[in-house]
Amino acid sequence: MDDHGDNFGRRLEEQHPGAVQRTEEEWKQIARHVRHAANKIGPALPLCLPGESQECGRTAQQHVLAWSAAVKAAAHHLIEQAAPTPARAAHVAGPLYQSRLTELRAHDAPAASAPPHSTKAPT
Repeated sequence: MDDHGDNFGRRLEEQHPGAVQRTEEEWKQIARHVRHAANKIGPALPLCLPGESQECGRTAQQHVLAWSAAVKAAAHHLIEQAAPTPARAAHVAGPLYQSRLTELRAHDAPAASAPPHSTKAPT
C-alpha cells in the first residue's frame, strides 16, 4: 500500500463550513485528473483509488489532496530546473505563483458568493 506521504487519519473528517462539498464520485474524477497531471511531470502514481487494482483504502478526496501536493512539488522542481538563475526561480515560485493563485481564487469566487436564484417574479 502506497502511503502517499500523508498521515490524514481522522483530521480529514473535520470539514470547515466553507469547504467545497462534492460526492465521492466527483472527488474520484478530480483525483484521476490530478493523477494524470502528476504522472506527466513527475514519478508515476499508483492506481489506488477506491475500486482500482491497487486500492489503498483512502477516500478519493484524500487522493486529491495528496496528489495535488505531488503536482505542486513536481512543478516547483521544474521551476528550479528551468530557471536560468536562482533569483528567477524565486520570482516564479513566489510572486508569480501567488499572482496565479489569486487569479484562480477570483475565478472561483463569483460562483461561491453568488446569491441563490430567486423564484419570485419581477414586479
